[in-house]
Amino acid sequence: MLIGATTVGTLTDILGRRRMLICCLTWFSVMTGLCAIATSPEVFGIFRFLAGLGGVLPTASALSGEYSHPKARNLVFAIIFSGFPVGGILAAFTGMFVIPRFGWQAMFLLGLLPLALIVPVALKFLPESIAFLRAKGRHAEAERTARRWSITLEDTQEEAPTTTRPSAETGPNSMSPVKALLSRDYIVATLCFLVMSCLCLFMIYGYNTWLPEIMRQAGYSSGSALGFLLMFNLGAVVGQLLISLAADRLGSKPIIVTTYLLAAVAVILLSLRLPTAVLYAAVALGGVGAMGTQTFVLAYVSKYYPVRMGATAMGWALGFGRLGSMLAPPLLGLIIGARLAFQWNFYALAVPGVIGAALIGLVPRAPWTGSPGRTREGGRARALPAGADLIMLLRDSPALNAPHSAKKNTAPCAGIPPQPPTSRR
Repeated sequence: MLIGATTVGTLTDILGRRRMLICCLTWFSVMTGLCAIATSPEVFGIFRFLAGLGGVLPTASALSGEYSHPKARNLVFAIIFSGFPVGGILAAFTGMFVIPRFGWQAMFLLGLLPLALIVPVALKFLPESIAFLRAKGRHAEAERTARRWSITLEDTQEEAPTTTRPSAETGPNSMSPVKALLSRDYIVATLCFLVMSCLCLFMIYGYNTWLPEIMRQAGYSSGSALGFLLMFNLGAVVGQLLISLAADRLGSKPIIVTTYLLAAVAVILLSLRLPTAVLYAAVALGGVGAMGTQTFVLAYVSKYYPVRMGATAMGWALGFGRLGSMLAPPLLGLIIGARLAFQWNFYALAVPGVIGAALIGLVPRAPWTGSPGRTREGGRARALPAGADLIMLLRDSPALNAPHSAKKNTAPCAGIPPQPPTSRR
C-alpha cells in the first residue's frame, strides 16, 4: 500500500481520476479473489502484495474532495472514511459465520464483490475531475460534466491569486505534481502532513492489532477485550461524523489538535484501573481520536493543495503513513514480549498523539490562498472589509475584464477564463 498509494496518487493527477479509480477497484478486487486459490504462503503473500498496489484511497479521496463543497468537506471525508471501521466490523462478523462453514478461502472470494457490484456503477455514473479535463483542454467534456452535476465551472479553477502566481516557468504551477509537492512553497507542509499521517496510522494499527491482547494482560476476559476493539471502531464511526460538523465551521487545525490530544488522553485513561464502563468510553474516544484525526488530516490535505496536485498529495500522505501501520504491530509486540507492564503499550500509543498535535501548528499558510478575503483553507473569510464582496465580484467578472470594445458582443462563456485586465479597468 505504501508503494501503491504514492505511485497511483501521482499517476492519478497525470492520467485522470476516474480512469485510475476504476482500474484500482478492478485490480484490488481481482487480486484479493486470487488469494483464495493460493497454493502456498509465498503465493498468498504475492497476491496480497499485488492487492495492496491498488491505490483506491488517494484517488477516491482526491475526487471526493473536488466534488464536495469546501464548507462540508470534513463531513464528506468523515462519511467516506467511516467505511474503514464499518468494513472492519462487517468483515469480523462475516468471518465468524463464513469461515467455520466454508473455510478461509471463502472470505477472499468475497473480495470479488467490488468487481461485480461497484465497478459497473462506477463505469456508468462516476464523473471525471473537471479540473483535470480543463487542464487537458477537454473543455466541452468539462462543460457537460459541470452541467450534469450543477457545478459552476468558475468554481473549479485554481484559486491562486494573480499576485501569488509565479511568473517564471520554474514556479510550482509549472512543475510536475511531485516536484511541486517538494518545492520551497510546500515542503514544510508536505513533511508535516507525511509525519502526521504516519502517526495516525501508528495509533490506528496499534489499537486494532494489539488492543485485545493488551486488555487481556490487564486482567480482562477475552470477550471483554474483543468488546473494547468493537467499541473502538464504533466510537470512530459515530464520533468523527459528529466532530466533522464542528470542523467545517471552525476549520481543520483546531479540530486536528483536539482529536490528536483526545487520542492521547484516552490511551492514558486505559492504563488506569477504572470502572469497565469508563474504560469502554475511553476506548470509544480513542477511536474518535485516532481514526478521526486521520480523516480530518486528509480533508485538510485536500483543501491545502491546488486541485492539480491533490491526488499526488493524498497518495503521498497515505503512502508514507503506511510506515506507521508497519511499525506499530512489531513495536508493541516487542513491548509485550519483553514482559514490561501493560501500561507501556498505552504510553507508546499516547506519544504519537502529542507529537501530532504539535506538528499541526507548524503547517504554514497555503501559498496559493494568500489573497485578501480568503481563508487558509481556500474559502471566503468570515470578516471582510466593507464592500470587499462587491470588489471581488467585479474583479472576477469576465465581462468587466474583457476589452471595452468587445463588451457588447462578448458574453461570459463557461470554460473560458476571464481576459487579462486592461488599463481601462
